[in-house]
Amino acid sequence: MAEYVVYYRVSTERQGRSGLGLEAQRAMVEQFLQPTDNVIAEFTEIQSGKRDDRAELWNAINLVKKTRSKLLIPKLDRFSRKVSFISGIIDQGIELTVCEHPNVSTFFLHLLACFAEEERRQISERTRAALRAAKKRGTVLGRNAQALAAQRRLEKRGFFETIRPEFEQAVAEAGSLSGVARLLNERRVTTYKGGRWHPQTVKNYAVFTDGTLLRKSVEGQGSPFPRRTYPTASVTGMPSAVNPFMTATRS
Repeated sequence: MAEYVVYYRVSTERQGRSGLGLEAQRAMVEQFLQPTDNVIAEFTEIQSGKRDDRAELWNAINLVKKTRSKLLIPKLDRFSRKVSFISGIIDQGIELTVCEHPNVSTFFLHLLACFAEEERRQISERTRAALRAAKKRGTVLGRNAQALAAQRRLEKRGFFETIRPEFEQAVAEAGSLSGVARLLNERRVTTYKGGRWHPQTVKNYAVFTDGTLLRKSVEGQGSPFPRRTYPTASVTGMPSAVNPFMTATRS
């Protein structure tokens, strides 16, 4: 009897919602498992395989270490297409089991990792070549990206309305970009993406208030940007500001 922690991954939200990619992976796992095998837990992630900081993946790896079980993945490319990452996990003593290639040695897993990385490189090259060819044909690229960006702006504005009272209160109290960011972080108000606030983030969100609130809050407190000053010179015995791009004349 073998004990497994199963890890599934799809790259996009659309694949996750449709279930098409996940169904195929689950079918491979079910076909691989024997009646006496035990699945301790399953982890499913919707994330690009290029990233090594996937939360669910590391939850699965930590559980494998804790239970001394095996990490079961349907296909190696669902785990990673990066040789260095796969080798690093193997070097930690994690026993990888791939449904697509059962009963293979560690040496062969390293070879599979090399093939997966090369496949990723070829896919990237083919994609770039296809985009270049489409551009030469006069195809306008980026339309979907523009529509997606517009949708995200609407979603971001809708989110801002849910935190508007906290945002305006912080602006009224702090009176500066950095001060607003500090107050919002202290009060555990997160950004649209769930992150922390920074002065530039505050400035970006201030457009949803037409900027008037932020301008009023910094009135009398000085501009957040330092004003450039120039040295003075004496002309006809009286000190005056000198413009470095003009030549002073004497009367």
